[in-house]
Amino acid sequence: MKRMWVLFLARNYEFFRDRAGFGWNILFPFLIVAGFGLLFGADSGQEFKAGVFPVSGPANSAPAWMESLDIPEKLKTYSFVKLIPFDSRETAMDRLVHHKVDILLKNGGRAVQYWISDSSPRGRLMEKVVKEAMVPESQFAGKVIRQEIQGDQVRYIDWLFPGILGMNIMFSAFFGVGYVIVRYRRSGVLKRLKATPVTSFEYLTAQLLSRVVILMGSSALVWAGCDLIFSFQVRGSYLDAFLVFLAGTLCLVSFGLILASRGTNEELTSGVINFICWPMMFLSEVWFSIEGSSDWIKTISSFLPLTHFLKAARRVINDGADLSQVSHELFLMILMSLVFLSLGSWMFSWTK
Repeated sequence: MKRMWVLFLARNYEFFRDRAGFGWNILFPFLIVAGFGLLFGADSGQEFKAGVFPVSGPANSAPAWMESLDIPEKLKTYSFVKLIPFDSRETAMDRLVHHKVDILLKNGGRAVQYWISDSSPRGRLMEKVVKEAMVPESQFAGKVIRQEIQGDQVRYIDWLFPGILGMNIMFSAFFGVGYVIVRYRRSGVLKRLKATPVTSFEYLTAQLLSRVVILMGSSALVWAGCDLIFSFQVRGSYLDAFLVFLAGTLCLVSFGLILASRGTNEELTSGVINFICWPMMFLSEVWFSIEGSSDWIKTISSFLPLTHFLKAARRVINDGADLSQVSHELFLMILMSLVFLSLGSWMFSWTK
């Protein structure tokens, strides 16, 4: 136990003395969250873009040029459609071809003239919106019944935030454990430790505990800083969220120990880590949901530790679930942690 404690302290001292690395672990997720907050904050409801040409005059004075548009009036009122003016057809067509707008409308004329890209599903959907805008509301009376859900809805930034923290924990766990231990092995540090009474299990456990403590602390700082700006809505218990993040961090760091168990080539290790991280980042729903994807994609996703981490975190933070409701995910993360730690200890080599 004493040897593990000494190794634990030594790794922490080394990390905190690297001010650049420590600062980047705090700054990187904060910048991502801040960037997405600015991009999807005030204009988060404007999901579709409709270009209009020709429009003369300054585009900055939105009310002035929008009032002069000769297009269906209902299109001007839709909160989910952003109208973008263009002064010439050539410029507008270029934006449509490169999918920078979803549909293109000609300003004026007896009939509504529009263009869409046949390879854009959003364009075909906007075509339906344009046609619907030309139909009076009275035509829908008695044919459709509109109902709206009540209560507070989950903002995209609230849904995204656990994914950003999870992604940062994943990269920090893999590079902070896997890459660093391979560097120790190549530089001969592990060879010297081999001559001491320290066992591989003690060394790996000390590395795991050090990285878990560091990541939990840095994640708490990022959470507090971002919460001051965006006022995140946490519907569940903070204690439950802490335990979920603890289990997820432990699982990802344990996975990193497997990557650190062998190898002396830092470039190869970096490539392997990126090869694992990037697919996991997209398949584990960090940025977007994979609902509606093929069954084989969902099957692969179900085997990834980050998937269960983010699923449990979002259920607690966004849906107000308690630990009993995410017990399945917690069990899988703890089981994976034990398996990863056992495999890492069994495969570990001091010199090769």
